Amino acid sequence: MDCIFTKTYHEPEFNIKEILRYMGCSDESGEVLSLINQCIAEIRPKLAYRLCYRQFTIEQKGDFWDLSFVSTNSKDLGNNLKGCTSIILFAATIGIEIDRLIAKYGKLSPSKALCFQAIGAERIESLCNSFNNDMKSLLGEKGLFLRPRFSPGYGDFSLEVQKNIFRVLEPGKKIGVSLNDSLLMSPSKSVTAIIGVSPCNYLSIANRQCDFCRKNDCSYRR
Repeated sequence: MDCIFTKTYHEPEFNIKEILRYMGCSDESGEVLSLINQCIAEIRPKLAYRLCYRQFTIEQKGDFWDLSFVSTNSKDLGNNLKGCTSIILFAATIGIEIDRLIAKYGKLSPSKALCFQAIGAERIESLCNSFNNDMKSLLGEKGLFLRPRFSPGYGDFSLEVQKNIFRVLEPGKKIGVSLNDSLLMSPSKSVTAIIGVSPCNYLSIANRQCDFCRKNDCSYRR
């Protein structure tokens, strides 16, 4: 697939429990929920759910995986891609406005800044989940199955791959996402990831990248 496709999504439903989890908060008191609702109301009209993607054929060559746009010997990614014949490579973002609010409230109200950080994490994950579900339905009609999405920086999959991803997806032109010299993306609430596509439902894998990441001490681990 040589074309770069773009998609714009309507607002996914907010998951308050996930926002609380990203806040590291188990308190569901009226005060905390009120803060979350205030922050949602402030950021909601400013969010933009945008995504671009391409599909590539892949091939395992010894200890390396030829992903068409880059070759990698990541064992963690390789474990995720066992049995796959192609991948969907995508970049997604919810826009720059939430970064501005995080910066603003970092000085005025640390609790609000934390809440916006958590909302941003939940929003970008919800956008990625919406895309996953769309691709699952589309490719499922062709008898194909999807693996959990896998991003550079997870396990032993190097962040350096970001340079290759930005070269072939052109997210700066397509959805307004840039990459700096430290391999950090702007807007910060952006994601790049690989989704393996397989002709078989290998071990009935659930759509959870935590199953393949060796970072067991991650605070966001499910």
